[in-house]
Amino acid sequence: MSDEVAKAVEECARAAKRAAPSLAAAPVEAVDAALSAMARRLLDSREAVLDANRIDVERAREDGMSAGLLDRLTITGDRLTGMAEQLRLLAGAPHQERILNLSTLDGGLRLVERRRPVGVIGANYEARPNVTVDVASQLVKSRNAGVLRTGSAALGSAQRLLDTVIAPALTEAGIDSDAVQLVPRTEREAAAALVRLPALVPLVILRGSGESTRSLATEAATHGVRTLAHADGGGVLYVDEAADASVVRSLVAASLDRLGVCNRLNLLLIHSAAYERVWPSVEEALAERAVTPSLPPHEHPIGYEWALDSEREATVTVAPVGALEEAVRIANEQTSGLAAGIATEDAAAAEAFFDGYTGTGVFWNAPTRLLDGFKLLAVPETGINLDKVPGPRGPVTYTDLYIRQYAVLPAHR
Repeated sequence: MSDEVAKAVEECARAAKRAAPSLAAAPVEAVDAALSAMARRLLDSREAVLDANRIDVERAREDGMSAGLLDRLTITGDRLTGMAEQLRLLAGAPHQERILNLSTLDGGLRLVERRRPVGVIGANYEARPNVTVDVASQLVKSRNAGVLRTGSAALGSAQRLLDTVIAPALTEAGIDSDAVQLVPRTEREAAAALVRLPALVPLVILRGSGESTRSLATEAATHGVRTLAHADGGGVLYVDEAADASVVRSLVAASLDRLGVCNRLNLLLIHSAAYERVWPSVEEALAERAVTPSLPPHEHPIGYEWALDSEREATVTVAPVGALEEAVRIANEQTSGLAAGIATEDAAAAEAFFDGYTGTGVFWNAPTRLLDGFKLLAVPETGINLDKVPGPRGPVTYTDLYIRQYAVLPAHR
């Protein structure tokens, strides 16, 4: 790693740490005012943001970026309006209780739980400009300063968003604008530098392709930095023997409205007794979305994530299974554990599927595309955590970005 890159990341981390107390101490009115100002400034700066994004998209297209990744990179007018609406909703969302009364101890002492900001949280994410706003807004709502590092393809868009939307909105609300930093380097090694600063950035949110994110998580662990990682994705749909073919068709189509996202349909498992009956409906839905089925015998792992394959992302793996239990086993053991759904009109089958699947999100006659912070919880997310340990799991939002502190007080305090 070059000294210049490491120094640039450390300078951002130090600036964020200096500004963190300004955000941590901000009253709820100031925090929500900052988010409302971001929404207003985003709409007021619409053309400037879209212009910066067009430059990023054109450069990426010239560099040969795939259609799915270009879709992730692009901010359309409608998407920009949606980003502003999410900011407005977040501004109106309730704040976490900062002090919770727990119990009375011997001697009349009082036990309370205090919820404190982490301080500075890092975030490394792919070339998706909207994530810059999603993550920054979640950090502000939770009163955590942040150091953001995005993929080089989206850096121009992210910088414009910081300069014209995020930073001036913080200043307007009386909060130190240095609380949100954007690493101004395009080198990939900047991500590694971000997970090597435990005294400055003790927690880093990791989003991106599986291998790179796992590598960064390993690097972070060696330096004593904790991570919330979103490495792998790919939705699973199991079509039960009692499935309605028209429901299956709508689920397949709804799950493939965007191909470059983690919660899209990736693996379709069809009960062998229903295969011939539902296949025409599945075939119609795939054709509608211009998606190719990968049929047996497969030359790839059954859980292979097509969204990460720039050459073949418009693909869904299809496989027959003999029973619900086989579908559950495949979903648990051969996929990422992000999300799985069952299409069935049999409530007992749905309950068995829910009991058997151990992944983050489980769905009955509903698309896995719903596993998203805004769609499920009406607030943006920083990512989707798949860890099978206590702590935030699923869409991680501002309500998860705090640390607990136990305090024992005299009864009269």
